[in-house]
Amino acid sequence: MTSDVVVPAPETAAADGHGDVHSTAGFKALLIGSIGVVYGDIGTSPLYALREAVVAAGGASGVLDIQAVLGVVSLILWALIIVVTLKYVLILLRADNNGEGGTLALMALAQRAVTKGASAIVLLGIVSGALFYGDAVITPALSVLSAIEGIKLVTSAFDPYVVPLTVVILFVLFAAQSRGTARVAAFFGPVMCIWFAVIAIASITPIMQHPEILRALNPLFAVSFMLHHGIIGFVTLGAVFLAVTGAEALYADLGHFGKRPIQTAWLFIVLPSLALNYLGQGALVIGDPKAIENPFFLMFPDWALLPMVCLATLATVIASQAVITGAYSLTRQAVQLGLLPRFEIRHTSEAHSGQIYIPRINRLLLISVVLLVLMFRSSSALASAYGISVTGTMVVTGMMGFVVIWRVWKWSPFAAAALIAPFLFLDLTFLAANLLKVLEGGWVPLALGAVVMLLMYTWRRGSRLLFEKSRKLEFPLADLVAMLEKRPPQRVSGTAVFLTSDPVSAPTALMHSLKHYKVLHEKNVILTIEIAPTPRVDLTERVRLEEISKTFSKVTLRFGFMESPNVPKALAIARKLGWQFDIMSTSFFLSRRALKPAAHSGMPRWQDHLFIALSRTANDATDYFQIPSGRVVEVGTQVTV
Repeated sequence: MTSDVVVPAPETAAADGHGDVHSTAGFKALLIGSIGVVYGDIGTSPLYALREAVVAAGGASGVLDIQAVLGVVSLILWALIIVVTLKYVLILLRADNNGEGGTLALMALAQRAVTKGASAIVLLGIVSGALFYGDAVITPALSVLSAIEGIKLVTSAFDPYVVPLTVVILFVLFAAQSRGTARVAAFFGPVMCIWFAVIAIASITPIMQHPEILRALNPLFAVSFMLHHGIIGFVTLGAVFLAVTGAEALYADLGHFGKRPIQTAWLFIVLPSLALNYLGQGALVIGDPKAIENPFFLMFPDWALLPMVCLATLATVIASQAVITGAYSLTRQAVQLGLLPRFEIRHTSEAHSGQIYIPRINRLLLISVVLLVLMFRSSSALASAYGISVTGTMVVTGMMGFVVIWRVWKWSPFAAAALIAPFLFLDLTFLAANLLKVLEGGWVPLALGAVVMLLMYTWRRGSRLLFEKSRKLEFPLADLVAMLEKRPPQRVSGTAVFLTSDPVSAPTALMHSLKHYKVLHEKNVILTIEIAPTPRVDLTERVRLEEISKTFSKVTLRFGFMESPNVPKALAIARKLGWQFDIMSTSFFLSRRALKPAAHSGMPRWQDHLFIALSRTANDATDYFQIPSGRVVEVGTQVTV
């Protein structure tokens, strides 16, 4: 289960590893596609970000100081410039792993570059991956809820229907995931282009009526606000961060659209539209302090309210879609990197390997999102829960970015620190500001992240202990082959493939087959599947074939951590290397282990039971490796862990 964001990536992407595109038509398609998927989350932040920031600054009473409004708008604009433009668009998009981005891709890149401290890098990857799931749960709930709340401005009679309508839309959204996003994705880009155009145009009138808002472009207003408002300024900073949530998507979707389309879309379309909208909302609040109730929708005339609620709902569904498919992507990477057990992955497109659907993750996300909506019931209440997971991920990304700039880009540690330190300081400041909201709802992503971290750590630790214990009990493969060549048992026709994670030792399935059947196939293959620290593996490097004896050979299949392993298809490549592989005359032998807690293990008793429970939920290896079930023989064994 390796994952890509479930979006059709045009074939022109990432031709040179950095996503440079060589045809105008291809570039335009990637540009529009990136606007639809990459910027859905950050593009819908104006629905609630400025409102929450101004309220936090003390504007809930309706008595607003113009300096405070200018300070808040200035903070938002410069957060967009420093955090998104400088850190992500101009720096981190260059830190790609063979053209792929995202927190786990960065982890694999950093881990490959260090000789010591690799376990610390993995721990950072686990933390950022766990926090991303918190973001994936909160974003759909907050985005859709904030859009539907606009309907209350049409008439207060709709107020009781906001939460039920939100839940219905979320159910429809998650129910549609199994069909794949290819059909809908074609509309994402154009819809979000309309969205950015509309929110920019609507801002022009308020700005013209109160041009003093343009003074917010001066960063001194942001600095002055923070210096003169003390703890209130710090609390406001936590709300200001709502404007930059979604910045991680820029990096996560690098492999799907390429660096240049993402950068161009941000610099020339998304950033100008967002800046205009925040200036427009600020101007509206300066002119009418009561507009703080919902400054986004109040910028529009009464006749446009209902169409805007519909457009906002569509935009927030698109924003939610991007996060949901990102969760699939992260899950597939986590499984391939050994951080989670195998999950069932369904491919929803024959043309694009990245278009996948993970039923179990979809169900868990739906349950979590609906519970959040029912618990908090308003976007203002839910906004308090937002931010912590995203700021945490940004801090971790900054730390791993330092390692990559230092060890992969070969910068001196001082130069790398000088580049990253200002961004890391800002991210840590945002994180500290968001931590003030723990009791108001910030505990939700922290609790969710802690659970996911525990599961990832337990699975990784338990798998390693199980591997070490199994290796001690197993017989060296070379010695077994030598014995069998000297005194061969009864032979049967065909080929037997024995799957194992340890090619040095004799597979458990082979030992049990000899013990119980007392026969050996004419050809025997010891098959090992390796996950490379790169997103994808070139077909020329997919198969390694090594002959041990006349009847035994070793085959190693290599897959990238963003690929779904397909064993029969990969073995077909082995024909070119001299192995006459015929699926219909081949039997695959797998060992199915029943785990029992040992009296003494490397983990606490409760963690042993948790690891065993996780192993029982793992998807069947036959399905995961896409082996025809009619060609598989499973041999059961009991192992203590």
